[in-house]
Amino acid sequence: MSSASTTAGSPPRVAGPAAPAADHIDTKKLIAFLAMVLGMFMSILDIQIVSASLSEIQAGLSAGSDEIGWVQTAYLIAEVIMIPLSGTLARIISTRYLFAISAAGFTAASALAATATNIDQMIIYRALQGFIGGGMIPSVFAAAFTIFPPSKRNVVSPIIGLIATLAPTIGPTVGGYLSNAFSWHWLFLVNIPPGIVVAIVTWNFIDFDKPELSLMKKFDWWGLFSMGVFLGALEYVLEEGNTNDWFNDNYIVVGAIASAIAAVIFFYRAFTVEFPVVDLRAFTNKNFAFGSMFSFVMGIGLYGLTYIYPLFLARIRGYDSLQIGETMFVSGLAMFFTAPLAGFLASRVDLRILMIIGFTSFSAGTYIMMHLTVDWDFWELLIPQILRGFGLMLCMVPINNIALGTMPPARMRGASGLFNLTRNLGGAVGLAIINTLLTNRQDQHYFNLRDHIHWGSHAAVTQLNNMAANFNASGLDGQQVALKRMVGMATRQAVVMSFGDIFLMLTVLFLAMILGVLMLSKPGVPGGGGGGH
Repeated sequence: MSSASTTAGSPPRVAGPAAPAADHIDTKKLIAFLAMVLGMFMSILDIQIVSASLSEIQAGLSAGSDEIGWVQTAYLIAEVIMIPLSGTLARIISTRYLFAISAAGFTAASALAATATNIDQMIIYRALQGFIGGGMIPSVFAAAFTIFPPSKRNVVSPIIGLIATLAPTIGPTVGGYLSNAFSWHWLFLVNIPPGIVVAIVTWNFIDFDKPELSLMKKFDWWGLFSMGVFLGALEYVLEEGNTNDWFNDNYIVVGAIASAIAAVIFFYRAFTVEFPVVDLRAFTNKNFAFGSMFSFVMGIGLYGLTYIYPLFLARIRGYDSLQIGETMFVSGLAMFFTAPLAGFLASRVDLRILMIIGFTSFSAGTYIMMHLTVDWDFWELLIPQILRGFGLMLCMVPINNIALGTMPPARMRGASGLFNLTRNLGGAVGLAIINTLLTNRQDQHYFNLRDHIHWGSHAAVTQLNNMAANFNASGLDGQQVALKRMVGMATRQAVVMSFGDIFLMLTVLFLAMILGVLMLSKPGVPGGGGGGH
C-alpha cells in the first residue's frame, strides 16, 4: 500500500510514463510539475470561486434567480465528463499536449467568461472552462507517481493533497475578496496571467511520455458519448434535484432515465471493447477500490462543508461574501500548516493510523457543530474549522497513497482520472443529500416548534406580549409585527436545527470510515524515506 510496494510488485516502469530510479529530481521535471500544480489549483479553485459571488454575477448579467445556478452547474457537468476521459487523451496525444492545450483553453475560456454580457453566454463559457480545465487535474496525480522516485513522494504528496483540498476551501474567500475589491469580472480575469505561464512552461518542459496516435483508430466514440450522457445527466440530477422537487419535475425524470440508460451502455462497452474510453480495471486493485471509496467520502466532507458553512453564515448571520471568506479562511490556514506534518508522518507512521486520526479530527469538528446556535460566529466556528482542516490533510495524503501507490505506471493516467472523479461525484452526491435533508428537516423542525408556540403556551404568550408592547411603544401595530417576528424566529431556529442534523450525519459518516480503515491490510514499510503520496 505504500510507495515501496510500487517498486516491488509493479511492472517495469517503461510500460508507462518514465519514472527515474535514482533519488535525484530532474530540475526540468520539477519545474514542469510545479506548473502543472498551479494549473490544477486554478481548475479546482474555479469550482468554488463564484459560489460566494453569484448574486453579483446575477445582477451584472440581469439573470433570473432560476438561471444563475447554472453558472456552477454547467462547470461541474462539463468537468465531471472530462476528468475520467483525460487519462485516455493523455495516452493518445501525450501529457505534454493535453496539459498545455488544457491550460491555454482554460485561460481563453476564462477571458471569454469575463466578457459575458448575458447568462446564456456565461453558461457556455463556464462549460468550456470546466471541460477544458478538467484535463489538468488527473494529470498532476499521474505525474507525481511517475516522475518522482518513491523517496521523494513524501514531499510532493502533501503538495497535491493541499492543492486538492485547499483550492475549493478558499474559493469563497478569493471570490468574495475579488468581487468586493474589484468586480465579478475579476473572478475570471485572475486566471489569465498564471494560465499563460502554465501553458508556456508545460509546453516547453513536459517530456514524461510520447503520443500514441495509433490508438485514435481504436477510440470508442460510443463509449465517450454514453459516458458523457451518463455523468452529465447524473450531475444535473444531483445538482438540480432538490431545487426542482426531484422526480416531480419532468426534466429531472428525463435526466435520471437518460443517465441510467447511458450508464448501462457505458459499462457494457467499458468491459467489452478493445480500447475503452475509461479503463475500469483499476478497480480490481483492492487498494485503489478502497482509496476511491475514501475519496468519495472525502468529497462529501470537503464540498459539503465548503457549502454549508457559507450557507449558515449568509442565511443566519447575514454575512456578505467577504465576511464569509474571512471566516472560512481558517480551514485553509489549518490545511496549509498541516501539509508539511502530513508529509513528514506519511513516511514514518502506519498510514492507517494517520487516516484514523484524520477521520477522528474531522468527526470531532462536525460533532461540535451539532450544537450550533443562531449566535455562533467566527470564534465559535474557529475550533471546528481547525479540526476540519487538520483532519482533511491527514486523510488526503494517505488516501492518495493507498489508491495510487501500488498502481502500475501503465495504468496510472487512467486510474488518476477515476480517482479524481470519485471525489467530485462524492461532492455532488453529498450536496444533493445535504440540500434535500436541509429542506425536509427544516420543515419538520418548524412544525415541531409551531406545535409549542400557541395561545395555550404561557411562555409563548408572554414573549409575544412583551414584543408587542415594545413595538407599540415605537408607534407600530405591535401585535401584528410581533406575530411576524415570532414566525421569523421559529423559521430561523428550524433552519439552525436542520444544520445540526446535517452535522450529525457527517459525524456518523466519518466515524464509520474509521471502521473502513481497520479493514485495510497494513501498508508495507516505505523504502528510502518514501511512501508519501
